Amino acid sequence: MDNALDACEEAGVLPDLFIGIRKVSEEVYRITVEDNGPGIVPAQVPFVFGKLLYGSRFHQVRQSRGQQGIGISAAVLYAQLTTGLPTVVISRTDPKEKAHRFELTIHVESNEPHIVSKKEIDWDRTHGTRVEIELRTSLTARKRLLEYLKFTSVVNPHARIMVEIDGEMLTFERVSAEPIASPKAIQPHPHGIELGALKRMTGASADSLGEFLVTSFSRVGKKAAAEIGAVADLEAGRKVKALSADELKRFHAALQSVDVPAPPAAQCLSPIGEDLVRQGLDKEFQLDFVKARTRPPSVYGGHPFVVEAAIGYGGRLPAEDRAQILRFANRVPLMYQQGACAITQSVSEVNWKQYGIGQQGLPMGPVLILVHVASTNVPFTSESKDAIAAIPEISREIDLVLKDLGRELKQFLSRRDRRKAQDDRARAICSIIPEIAAKVSEIVEKPLIDVSPIEGKIMRRVVAKKWTADGMVHLSLRNYTPQEVTLTLYDLSPDEGKGADPLPSYTDRAGDDFTRVWQVKLLPDKGWDARYRGKGGGRIELRGVEDTQKVVVDLDV
Repeated sequence: MDNALDACEEAGVLPDLFIGIRKVSEEVYRITVEDNGPGIVPAQVPFVFGKLLYGSRFHQVRQSRGQQGIGISAAVLYAQLTTGLPTVVISRTDPKEKAHRFELTIHVESNEPHIVSKKEIDWDRTHGTRVEIELRTSLTARKRLLEYLKFTSVVNPHARIMVEIDGEMLTFERVSAEPIASPKAIQPHPHGIELGALKRMTGASADSLGEFLVTSFSRVGKKAAAEIGAVADLEAGRKVKALSADELKRFHAALQSVDVPAPPAAQCLSPIGEDLVRQGLDKEFQLDFVKARTRPPSVYGGHPFVVEAAIGYGGRLPAEDRAQILRFANRVPLMYQQGACAITQSVSEVNWKQYGIGQQGLPMGPVLILVHVASTNVPFTSESKDAIAAIPEISREIDLVLKDLGRELKQFLSRRDRRKAQDDRARAICSIIPEIAAKVSEIVEKPLIDVSPIEGKIMRRVVAKKWTADGMVHLSLRNYTPQEVTLTLYDLSPDEGKGADPLPSYTDRAGDDFTRVWQVKLLPDKGWDARYRGKGGGRIELRGVEDTQKVVVDLDV
């Protein structure tokens, strides 16, 4: 799936992915991944899927999901070892040409592909690739699989991912119709070059030392090249191919020690962006509050990186559990080894209590924290690529962005608490004023006065009330704001609503409950009333006006 997303982005195509998992026998499943990318040239298909390390991107200095060139060929090999069956690959690069269908295995001793069969076929896609693998496995981690796909959808909001697991369909829709800009490869930075890579580069170059530095490295000009040569005690005209092992070590040390400007991060990195992170989270989690931040590009060891983060609160998140932490590296979810990851460590080191959140190591409550590290070389703790190493520069950026988001959350919680206190006072006023008026009227033996003008002077909001009297349910709306409002009133209760006056615009039944809907337009200082036969109960909702400008009161409660 990572390869499919990379291929679509490089071609400037909005990804439409299909993931299929179907049980073939007791312990054998067929896994299908299909994309609408540019396809693979037929001559390259056997090597891409049947040769380990063939697709390695270690030589490319740019952000990418896959890097080692092991993933897809390792899956082919695992299927071959567990079921003995070849992998089926269908690929098409041009709508004017037929698709090519391959059946492939890997010759283990030579690490070379073996083509079992190859033919041209008709295919309904004009371009793209489809891979079918049958392997021995189980679906005990089904929940984790669905989480992986859901999280992938969050950080790839331009992709549509359709999933079928044993006949059950699920779709993660895209929220952006714009293909993301594919990062461009840049020259390696002197501070990020390894000795082995330097040896390979010098061995393949016919340039002199000065020319080699200027043409083969990022941000190295003639002045910096001369300084590097002087520190390494090497002449600028010396051919790099002829450097001895000791000279190469001096050269490598000089590259690390001389100050060189940071590499051009904007060219080789492709962060998600604050708006798309927020939209992706809203789509999958329906939060009450969500904010996202993208930090300016930074550098560790010559490798550019960008840290993005988001924080969400409320919605359907569990109120009593630990915060949900979503970790990503180059748009890929990190599902395992959470405790060993620098992201988790940075989250736990923030004092969340000062931002209004409980904390027991990790923050507690209905909180979601997302952190994405995009880099040309993500420093994983191991080859499994499940956790990010605690590099000081990266940890510092994560800490800064989390504290920035913590301040945003604190402001939201403060506003929410103030609004709740105001709403509680408003409900109390709406409940108490009519009672006070009734008592005063009884004491002075005068007719009951209309308290609406008093209510209006105090409230300055739209007030919705519900109460029950003499077998009738009463609903009222009062507009105490200076503007005309168009409102939708929802009344949900077990009452059937017989004799409703006026009749609701819409009525629906779900089980034992009824929903009645009225559409109401109110001028300033005007009201609306309705009633029907019933026992009350349930609840009312008012839409069409901001939460800060309305008060909803059930006087029976």
